[in-house]
Amino acid sequence: MADIVYKLDPEVLIGTDTVNRAGSIVSALGSRALVAAEQVLYENNSIGRLTSVLEDAGVEAILFDEIPAQATADVAENAADLARGARCDVIIGFGGLQTQSIARMAAIIAGSSLEVFDLLDGRKEEKKFIPYIAMPTMGHDPFLFADCFIAVDPRDRSVKLVRSPPGLCVSAIIDGGLSESPGGKLTPTAAFDGFCAAVESYCSSRSNFLSDALLEQSIALYSGMISSYAESSGFDLVSGITSAGFLLALGASISTPGIGTALAYALNGKFPVAKSWCATVLLPYVLERLVTARPEKMAKVAALLGEPVEGASVADSANMAVDSIRRRMGVLKVPARLKEFNLSLDKLAPVAEAARNLEFVAFSPWTVASEDAFDILKQAF
Repeated sequence: MADIVYKLDPEVLIGTDTVNRAGSIVSALGSRALVAAEQVLYENNSIGRLTSVLEDAGVEAILFDEIPAQATADVAENAADLARGARCDVIIGFGGLQTQSIARMAAIIAGSSLEVFDLLDGRKEEKKFIPYIAMPTMGHDPFLFADCFIAVDPRDRSVKLVRSPPGLCVSAIIDGGLSESPGGKLTPTAAFDGFCAAVESYCSSRSNFLSDALLEQSIALYSGMISSYAESSGFDLVSGITSAGFLLALGASISTPGIGTALAYALNGKFPVAKSWCATVLLPYVLERLVTARPEKMAKVAALLGEPVEGASVADSANMAVDSIRRRMGVLKVPARLKEFNLSLDKLAPVAEAARNLEFVAFSPWTVASEDAFDILKQAF
């Protein structure tokens, strides 16, 4: 067995109302915090609640809420400028995947001589940054605990993998009560998105017994969430989202997701389509390839989905996982084709290329060429 070397930088707090402990964590770092937040969080007073907690602890909260839909990495420059000007001691990312990316990049830029394009082009300065605290409101971020994250390059809206300096993230506060939902019948797409990243990480060539243990539990929880949506059965969704997302983030930081996750990020970066919608559409076609590349593991995934695999061959069991997901997608009437998003197939080749170029795709259990990535998009179109 290969050696496992693993270090989790941040202190992690998980549970309902853990937002109330943000004040003591931030005050230990300084008296001023930049809160990079999504405007949608005003609607349920989540921003007001966080700023109140910080102020009660003697921390001045400077809000940066100018994060538009489909924001590109250059927004981080504005956040970093505000953090420098206000002499902030810490930057808090309060929101979903996009907000975490902006806050994380701003924390690197604000404390160093680097600019956004330096990071996008691969430069790094490892010792100068402002501490970053993650407060995610989406439970399907495979890079939450990783030493890298996805950013959208404003020059062409392609996705790039940006490296985080060691020690950047000092704390992750995961409060299930703050979880966002896309709303309506598309709510389950977040679970399909997390399921996709978990299965890809489970089947990755970087996986090991530790990541397998974490990701199997994550897959089982996402399966339970999807079933609860499809069958209107009882399931603690708040606890499920929190637990599944945490286990995904932890497992994926030891292993790594694959081309399906990369393509979903790339589509979301290039076009105004939610990443979770893209991941949902791509999921069956990614699973079909994993059935061939990792049949034993896909057979286990079928079992975790609750399929009747006892007595079936490995190949038949593995295929049950694909059939199960397609069946549940049909019941839930979630998007099933990329053309439903008014995309043009002619414009998807650069998306495939950008996704293929993300470093973690090299750990897919089969060799993924740009043509393979484009083939997945064509099948899903």
